Parts: sequence; C-alpha cells; structure tokens
Amino acid sequence: MTDWLDEINWNSDGLVPAIAQDYQTGRVLMMAWMNREALALTASEQRAIYWSRSRGKLWRKGEESGHVQKLHELRLDCDADVIVLSVEQLGGIACHTGRQSCFYRVYRDGAWHIVDPVLKDPHAIYSAGHSHE
Repeated sequence: MTDWLDEINWNSDGLVPAIAQDYQTGRVLMMAWMNREALALTASEQRAIYWSRSRGKLWRKGEESGHVQKLHELRLDCDADVIVLSVEQLGGIACHTGRQSCFYRVYRDGAWHIVDPVLKDPHAIYSAGHSHE
C-alpha cells in the first residue's frame, strides 16, 4: 500500500499550500504551508499543524493564541498540490490580527478596503499565553 503522503506533489522546498475553511460556513479562514511532518501530525492529532517558514519550525495553530483549529476533513486537489482543511476554529478567530479570517480586505474602486472587524485585540491574544500571574 502506498503512503498517502507520497501522493502529494510537494514543491521544491518540500511544502504544500494548505487552505483552512470553516467546516460550517465554508469561509476561507487562512492559508499556510505544510511540510510532510506537519501534514502527518495534522492527520494524527486531528488539529491543524503548519510549517512556519519565517520561524523554520512546526506551528501548532493555537499554541500561543488558544485559537486551535480542530480538523473535520482533509481534502487534496486534482493536481495533488493543494490541501484544504475543513476545521472548527476555536475562539472564532483565525487571523493574528484578531479577525475571523485572514482574508478581511476586499478590492473595490481601485483600493483594498477592510471589511471585517477586529474581534479581539492581538496584544490581548498573544500576551495572555505568556502571563505568569
């Protein structure tokens, strides 16, 4: 039996783009990258785990913010080079800006317009996990 991870067309950096969607509404929440280990762990732990290119390490979504993405379904596209994760976004916030989705800007009249509110101040999100009170 072939390893399901071998069926993926990883890019030259050994990564595949992964799009997270709300499992109930279908709203696109965010896009991040996964390497082989991240995808294998996502499947085994049933939560979204990405590869942080900037930090050069695995990134368990929600490890700092508490905004974990619980996995409902994994899908692979026809070219086997994009993953879609159907997730339950705990806390209702996927974006580090404190918004529901990273896709909160809409192009209209030659400019980008912010159309989604900040649900929680990012400073409150990311300092909470580091509090020792």
